[in-house]
Amino acid sequence: MTMTAFKNIFQPLTIRGCTIKNRILSTGHDTTLPTEAAVNEPLIAYQEARARGGVGLIVVQVAGVHETARYTNHILMATDDSAIDGYRRLAERVHHYGTKIFGQLFHPGREILESHGGLLAVAYAPSAVPNERFHVMPRPMSRAMIAEIVAGYGDAARRMRKAGLDGAEIVASHGYLPSQFLNPRVNQRTDNYGGDLDDRLRFLREVIADIRAKTDDRFVVGLRISGGEMDHEGLTGDEALEAIVRLESSLDYVSAVGGTSATSGGAVHIVPPMTIANGYMASFTAQVKKRVKIPVFLAGRINQPQIADKLIGNGEADVCGMTRALICDPEMPRKAQEGRSEDIRACIGCNQACIGHFHKGQPISCIQHPVTGRELELGKLAPAGKRKKVMIAGGGPAGMKAAVIAAQRGHDVTLFEGSARLGGQALLAQLLPHRAEFGGLVTNLRRELELAQVTIKRNTRVDRKLVEQFKPDAVVVATGALPFRPDFTNDGDLQIVDAWDVLTEKAKIGTSVVVVDWRCDWIGIGIAVRLAKAGCRVRMAVNGTLPGEMIPLYVRDQSNAELQDLGVEVTSYARLFGCDSSSVYLQNTVSGKPIVMEGVDTLVLCTGHSPMTELTEALADYEGEVQVVGDCMAPRTAEEAIYEGFKAGAAI
Repeated sequence: MTMTAFKNIFQPLTIRGCTIKNRILSTGHDTTLPTEAAVNEPLIAYQEARARGGVGLIVVQVAGVHETARYTNHILMATDDSAIDGYRRLAERVHHYGTKIFGQLFHPGREILESHGGLLAVAYAPSAVPNERFHVMPRPMSRAMIAEIVAGYGDAARRMRKAGLDGAEIVASHGYLPSQFLNPRVNQRTDNYGGDLDDRLRFLREVIADIRAKTDDRFVVGLRISGGEMDHEGLTGDEALEAIVRLESSLDYVSAVGGTSATSGGAVHIVPPMTIANGYMASFTAQVKKRVKIPVFLAGRINQPQIADKLIGNGEADVCGMTRALICDPEMPRKAQEGRSEDIRACIGCNQACIGHFHKGQPISCIQHPVTGRELELGKLAPAGKRKKVMIAGGGPAGMKAAVIAAQRGHDVTLFEGSARLGGQALLAQLLPHRAEFGGLVTNLRRELELAQVTIKRNTRVDRKLVEQFKPDAVVVATGALPFRPDFTNDGDLQIVDAWDVLTEKAKIGTSVVVVDWRCDWIGIGIAVRLAKAGCRVRMAVNGTLPGEMIPLYVRDQSNAELQDLGVEVTSYARLFGCDSSSVYLQNTVSGKPIVMEGVDTLVLCTGHSPMTELTEALADYEGEVQVVGDCMAPRTAEEAIYEGFKAGAAI
């Protein structure tokens, strides 16, 4: 029985005889799970978890339609009949839960990231117009190759239909091949595939016709397109809108996103970070809905069901892509439908383990939900064979997750936190500019603790004596870390503070600041932005190639643009050597030559953290079960802390 307060997202929608049970969509996204270019059990288990959680429609990640479409080493390929079996098993598992499933048909054109064996690939495009982001000069397609690729789209769709998929989506978004044909600044052909819009649409019209000819009347055919590629050379919103209008009669739906793979600025919108407004592409889809009658799908920072419900209710979209929300909580649709919105583990838009893993060539996951991408390994929590008394020392992300998982398995769990608030360093992370949403991690974990009925003792620091008094069967040590202060020569009275001092406003910062950024992560960038916005002259000394070198690309790129806009002076390859009363002395990490920054009144150290090992050392000879997790094992990020907390709770 439905108890939902949402009037719109749980209405069914029928497209060409295919009835989708709700308006929640998992859009096509690369998972890095496939091996040997085929649908495999890890990918099936991943998608099955979302279907089990109640999503209405899953669009599976891109599948290459031609050998020249291999833009990464882990792409799916649908170029021969061997692809059918994997798709069939996937469709059967997803259909079991009443979820519909479409495949994505893909050719990147000039947008080639990598090729087999580390060699540079030959990229093919409508014209020899270079790609800026990957520094690729493509080879223009011959008419024979165009015909071959067009046939590849139809053949791939035929295989998907034979496997039992409900539809296929042509990927014309993000500057990929169909978009390259559409864009007059990229398509400079002089034959009938270039020129005016009708000729630039010829490639897509032929693709759609070939798909229709090779499938049946009940097979849904949609188009994914960027409603503006967010780049001065990219496809504009107006151009995309006109293309949609002209193609409407041959399509069953259109799915709108933003951005392009071709440039760093446009690529930010492929997976928009938390700095970008929720549902920000709705103004474009609202225009589309005024011009066409086919259903319009929308994606882009829609991470809560109430946002999706409002967008649909306002007539700005018919279906909402909520991909990262489903990566973070596969059960989100069911929880929303059952009136349990507060139980939803909300995506915080950090991009760290979803697209961040993709850019590392690693399988998808989520910093808040380690089961994502590891469904076969972690998907089933075994109930505890014997109920144990469990003591968790530390209420940061690692300790909170360990407590939740242990309690969910049936243990009697008490979490001890030395301060008045749970959350550890996540409470500081949310104070960085544009990072307030990161605090949602703590909100989500607190709710999980409440649901798991974990006992919480605040303002209670755990030591060996307390452990012996409490007499637990198992102890999880999650005591975290403190700022690390490296040894360096100090020949003066220069004010020296760390990032924590800045964020807690413990220190009054001067007007001329040097930020020493050893880790090259969120912290150095955030501190620099915060102080620059406060009116300080800020110089960054980065022990790496650029600020944010360690963080997800789209966040890194956007952050570096902001540093430049704010006038922050960045020096790369710089290690701290020393300081006096008004100068900071650094050393180039490659040449060893000195770097001097004069006229400084505050030195801010963003130099990493030191593990708090006191409790671990005190329990070295303790006879009971002891596990050490998170930053007190080794300072890293919230992702490792929560993963290790999960594993610890599952192991007790």
